[in-house]
Amino acid sequence: MSSEILSVLEYMEKEKGIPRADMISAIVNAIKTAALKGINSGQELKIEINPKNGQLHAWSLLKVVDSISDPKTQIHVEKAQVFKSGAVIGDVIEKEIDPAYLGRIAAQTARQAIMQRLRQFEKERIYDDFKDSVGDIVSGTVRRRERNDLFVDLGKAEAVMPGKEQVPGEEYSPGERIRCLLMEIENSTRGPEIILSRSNPKFVRRLFELEVTEIADGTVKIEAFAREPGYRTKIAVTSSDPKVDPVGACVGARGARVKSIVRELNGEKIDIIPYHADPKAMLIEAIKPAVPREIFLDEKNKRILIRVANEDLAIAIGRKGQNARLTSRLVGWRLDIEEFKTEAADPRAQAIALLVATFGFEKPVAERLVAQGINSPAAFEGVEAKDLVDAGFTEEEAQGIIAKVTGAHA
Repeated sequence: MSSEILSVLEYMEKEKGIPRADMISAIVNAIKTAALKGINSGQELKIEINPKNGQLHAWSLLKVVDSISDPKTQIHVEKAQVFKSGAVIGDVIEKEIDPAYLGRIAAQTARQAIMQRLRQFEKERIYDDFKDSVGDIVSGTVRRRERNDLFVDLGKAEAVMPGKEQVPGEEYSPGERIRCLLMEIENSTRGPEIILSRSNPKFVRRLFELEVTEIADGTVKIEAFAREPGYRTKIAVTSSDPKVDPVGACVGARGARVKSIVRELNGEKIDIIPYHADPKAMLIEAIKPAVPREIFLDEKNKRILIRVANEDLAIAIGRKGQNARLTSRLVGWRLDIEEFKTEAADPRAQAIALLVATFGFEKPVAERLVAQGINSPAAFEGVEAKDLVDAGFTEEEAQGIIAKVTGAHA
């Protein structure tokens, strides 16, 4: 029995990291509980385990009395002298008993209780080991796929990456190394469950914090962030130091920093832009390389309507609308995109405006003249007042028109 206990203590301490003292406490309590359910029912027991050799010792605790009513918990004062010289009524003496006396059933029950307690210890240990790593990037080895979930060995524990936390298009085989965001630890009936993610925007944010020292030390700050996993990420950055270019710091020399992150994301595109508090300026940066021809802001409903040229329309919207959604999330406003159409010139309107500007006619008069075919200053050549009267003008109107035309030519 002692060798078995010692082997359990050593294994749990070395392999599972469970302190020997905690294990001894669990085993003692389990044996005591199991023993009291068997033939030792009603007794008070004291059990100790030597941490060095695993030797188990057991004592029955008996109260010294002068008249015994329960022999399992009491001992006569005269007999008590054998175990404790000078024992008096009211004392509690410890009578050592053979551990085998605890019974086979008690031992089997204890073994089950020990295993249950061990599992509980392991669950608590997993939680303690990983609770401070929530929000950090961890590395592990892919073990298996069950349905759509990916199970990853993190060394001290196994974690799961649900299908919704995986990036579309990424495939991993058993044995491959993988880096993920430790998103949360869920306490379920089976114990703590470690949830990983590669699709969460925080995964990319943490990659930037690890790769860009200026972000880690707070010089450069990510002000806005939007991601479509597997397609594109857009981030807007600022710098607290005027000497530090926030975009350049994130890109790195010859693009080394951002290329490292893109490789980790298996080719996902990353757009890094300077942050602007003004939504209009922010939109112009975020929608590049498309160029808005017109921008209309609806402050009340936080909506932006932009019109872009036909050749920029596909770029602005993106595949399946992804670029438009990313830009909208980055700016924080609802985004509507329309095609910009150049309005064709109206010859009639141009002719009316020319007559008004040249001769100072009232607009209704200019409209009537254009309707009669007089659509330019040159068209008045040879026109007399009687011609205008024949066209429907009054004598007074006709004389006024000819006077303005003559005056303009004088």
